[in-house]
This record gives sequence, C-alpha cells and structure tokens, in this order.
Amino acid sequence: MTATIDSPSAERSTELLTGVLLGGNHRREHGFWQRLISTQPFRRPDHRTTEERLALTYERLRVLNDCLDSGARLAADPRALAALHEWLGPVDPALTTVAGIHYNLFLGSLLDHGGDGHRDLSDFLRLRRIGTFLCTEVSHGNDAAAVETTAEYDRERDGFVLCTPHAGAQKFMPNTGPAGGPKTGLVAARLLVDGADQGVFLFLVPLTDEGQPLPGVHIRRLPTRTGSPVDHCLTSFDRVFVGRAALLDGDHGRVGADGEFSSAVDNRRRRFLASIGRVTSGKISMAACAVGCARATLAVAVRYGGHRYISGPRGSHRVPVIAHRSHHGPLAAAMATVFAMSLLHRKALDRWERGERREEAERLVAVAKGWITWQARSVIVECRERCGAQALLEHNGMSELVTGVEGAITAEGDNLAIHAKAAAEMLFAAAPAAGASSSGPGDLDDPGFLGGLLAELERIWFVRARERMGLAPHGDPLGRWNAAAGPALRGVEAHAQRQAAEAYAEAVAVLPEGPARDRLGELERLFALDRIARNSGDLLAAGLLSADQVNGLPDRVEQLITTVAAHLPDLVDSFALPPELLADWPIAGADYVAAYDDPGAFWQTGGGRDTVRGER
Repeated sequence: MTATIDSPSAERSTELLTGVLLGGNHRREHGFWQRLISTQPFRRPDHRTTEERLALTYERLRVLNDCLDSGARLAADPRALAALHEWLGPVDPALTTVAGIHYNLFLGSLLDHGGDGHRDLSDFLRLRRIGTFLCTEVSHGNDAAAVETTAEYDRERDGFVLCTPHAGAQKFMPNTGPAGGPKTGLVAARLLVDGADQGVFLFLVPLTDEGQPLPGVHIRRLPTRTGSPVDHCLTSFDRVFVGRAALLDGDHGRVGADGEFSSAVDNRRRRFLASIGRVTSGKISMAACAVGCARATLAVAVRYGGHRYISGPRGSHRVPVIAHRSHHGPLAAAMATVFAMSLLHRKALDRWERGERREEAERLVAVAKGWITWQARSVIVECRERCGAQALLEHNGMSELVTGVEGAITAEGDNLAIHAKAAAEMLFAAAPAAGASSSGPGDLDDPGFLGGLLAELERIWFVRARERMGLAPHGDPLGRWNAAAGPALRGVEAHAQRQAAEAYAEAVAVLPEGPARDRLGELERLFALDRIARNSGDLLAAGLLSADQVNGLPDRVEQLITTVAAHLPDLVDSFALPPELLADWPIAGADYVAAYDDPGAFWQTGGGRDTVRGER
C-alpha cells in the first residue's frame, strides 16, 4: 500500500497510463485545463453563503472566458468541451454546469445554425451577456419534443410571439436568475405559422438586463438544489415578441420572406432533434464530468487511506487503514471501474468525432453517458464511505461531488430514458456475434475469453428480451415493451461493459511490454472477472463456464484485488491531478489533522489538563 514513484522507469510507467486515461495528445488536449484549475481563482474558497458561492461561479466563468483564445473555437470543439467538464467538474460543479450551458448548448447551437454568419455573437463571446438554454418544462422533460411553449409567427411585424399557455409549460431549471449579469436564452418553442404546428424550434430571446427580467419575461427562483448552487428558475413568457432572426433555422425548417414555412424534413420530431443536436455533445460532456469526479474522489480516498493510521491486530503497531482488505478491496475494484469509465468515454468521443455511422455513434454516446454516470455515483459513494465522517464535510470536496453526479445522471436525458431508447433500438438490431467459444469453457486467465463472455451476456439478455416480447399479446405495444424492458435494459448494461472491455483490450495491445502494460492488464482482468462473477449463473447455464470455474471465480477476483491494491498509489498518480487541486482537500494530505487544529488550545499554549478543568 505504500508504492511510490521513485525511478525513471516508474515515472515512464505512470506517463504511459496517463496517456491511456487521457489520450495520446493529453498535454495538448488537457494541459490548458490542468493549468487553469491550478491557479488562484479556482482554489477552494473559505466558507461562503449560497449567494456568495453563486456569485463566485460566475466570477470564475469570466476568468475562464478571459483565458480562452476563442469562446467560439471552444464551442465548436467537442474534445475541448469534454476536457472542460473533465477538469472543472471536481473543482466546481456549479461552474461546470453554467459553462457547459453557455459554451455547448447556447453558443454551440448558435454556431451550428449559422450564428457566425448573420448574428453578432460578440456580446456572448465577451460575456457581456451570458447564454442559457430553455428546453425542459415542468410537464415535459424526456419528452421534450412535446413542449407546449409556443412561438406564433406574426406576419405584420415579421417576427414571433412567445407564450407560456399554462403552469406545466413553464421552462424548468435554466439558470435564468439575476446572478452573473444579463442573460439571453435559446428557448425551445412550438412554431405556429397560420395556426399550423410545424414542430419545436429554438428561438434566441433576451431574458434579463443587469437587474431584472425584461418585459413579458417572468422568472422565479426554484427551491435550492442540494449541492453546488446554480440559479435554477422557472421561466415563462407573456406574449414576448422577437424578430425574424431569432429563429434558429436551417434545412430542418425556416420561414421565408413571404412568410411561408418550408422544411426538407417531413417529420416534426426529426426537426426538433435537428434543433437540439447539441444535446449529444452534452452527453459526452456529462460522461467526462463523471469520469473526472470519480477519479478525484478515488485519489482522495486512496491517499487518505494511506495516512489514516489505526491500531493493528491485538493492539500491535499502528497500520494505515488501507492495509485492511475490507478497505482496499472496494478501492481496487473502483480503480478497475474508473479506468473502464475513462476508456469507454474516450471511445465514445472518438467514434462521435469521426462522424462515421452516425446513428450507432450517437447510441454509443447515450449508452456510455448512462453507464459512466451511474458507475461514477457508485465509485464516489464508495470512496466517500471509505473516508468516513470527514468526507461528509464540504471542505473535503466529496459531498458536493456526490450530489453533483446526480445532476449528470439527469442532465441531457435521464439515464433510464436514454438507456430505454437504446434498448428498444438494439432489440431489433442484429444480435452480436458469439463471443466465448461454443465448444465449452475457456481459460479465465485469457482476456480475450473474458471479453467473449461479456459479449455472450449481452446476447443472452437480448435473446431473453425478444422471447418475452414474443409471448406478450400483439396489438399492445406498451405491454410488449414492458414484457421486454427488464432484460433489454440488462442487455444495454452488458453492451456498455463489453464496449469498455474492448477498449481495455485495445489499450493494452498498444502499450509496450513493461510495468504499465502489466498494471493495465491486471485492471482489465479485474474489471471483466468482477462482472462475469455477478452473472456466473447465466454463463454456467449456457455452458460457457464450468462449475469448477464458477466456484473458482471468487478466488480469482481476490487474487487480482491483492495485486491491484499494491499499486493503488501509483495508479492514482497516473490521474495527473494537479497538486493544487489535492491541496484544497485537507484529507488528501498526510497532515490533514492540521486542518482541525485549534491555535488557542491548551496543547498549543502549554496549558495542562488541570487548567482546562478549572476553566470548566
């Protein structure tokens, strides 16, 4: 448990593993953000009220913007947006939220719809106005294509009139409050032309000035969300007029100079999806944020476990708490999962950026976002528990990340909803090719065989889903889906695990022989065996594991935990977390007791116990 980097060979191994986690060009892709969060404006502040912390969030947004060579270039680069979320997430979840909204959802949508051509973006690029995104409504979240805010074309004034027809159509949770200065929003509204519903489009709408909402715009603060504060509000419109240029148009739909609507897309739902295309980039960013937060909490838990000493067996010499199997076991398993999360995130990002087989790439992004953010929650909660009561204190960083990851699970589509959509699509896709040998069990030391077993689990669950759907009555689509949903969702989970295992295998294959490859191979096997052990009954029934192999799985997992645990400190070093970041969390340092010291206490002043008793 006390491995350290003390040789060029060890440093080289750490550098190779950092490249696995962050990509081969990690210095160029991530260096700016690592340096940024190391500067004074991003250090953890002293205790502040909720309003002071909210003000700090927007102050930091301006510092960030001033450091950029181009906000438009950031908005147009999905890798840079992902890196922003990966590094800002552990530092300030609220900042990550408002920055993601401004640069990705707001500026990115404007750029995607020709905003750099006929719109002046200078106010948004210089943050004289902050951009926000108003899509979700009180009554419409994952079914956002059904939003009820309307934008009716006014022929006489050649513009659009926005209205909120009832309480359920109020825009829910955009950061439209007064904090940070004037705000402008992209509002998802149903376009009405001569009474005809043409589907949901985005409209650029000024919302507030320096101190209050603009005429016709109603904004009410929502109750405080647990965790890092954001100025989430309810926002509604009372016949707010905006000009023709407010419509973010394109091939998916436009209103011509003659006031007539035209579109190259017949389906209104596809028009809406074209309008909110930035949500996919948002899913990538949510996964990146979850990966960054999980790595940070795991790093703190490993460091704290190494310098939190407790009495050894029978009162013998003191030992670090991480020496206990009950402590280092969950952290070793978390390490294998965090590497899997990181590899799957980068795989989804690479596939999306290449633009090949768009529908499949988009589905992988959705599956990865759901699986990664759920895994992050498990890792963060486990790490919090391993650090005891001190990790519940805000200044130790973990408590706000516990609540912050809940936001990532819900943002850009609730995980269950996007996994259900993926499950429905995959139910009717071709079954994955057989992975493990159909002639019988293979070798549990062979990563290829383990990856094949994970592929078989995906196939098993989707076969079950199809069988259950076939038994349900025809003519009842909801009943048929309900019959298949349980195993189909398990199939999506298995699909994510298979994709992560394949990413592991690809990463191991390109590493040179040596310690880094050994460490990554151990993590790869631990990740796969842990998932296989959870499903060993299904694999045994399918003849893909023998009874002896099933009985031996716990020992295999335990052996790998012991091996991985011995290298946890070195593996944490491969996360490349800036020292300044870790220094802001007292329990990450060996001198963490100093954070709780009392300069006026008797042990500092030289007073004795008798003096203390007398004062009482």
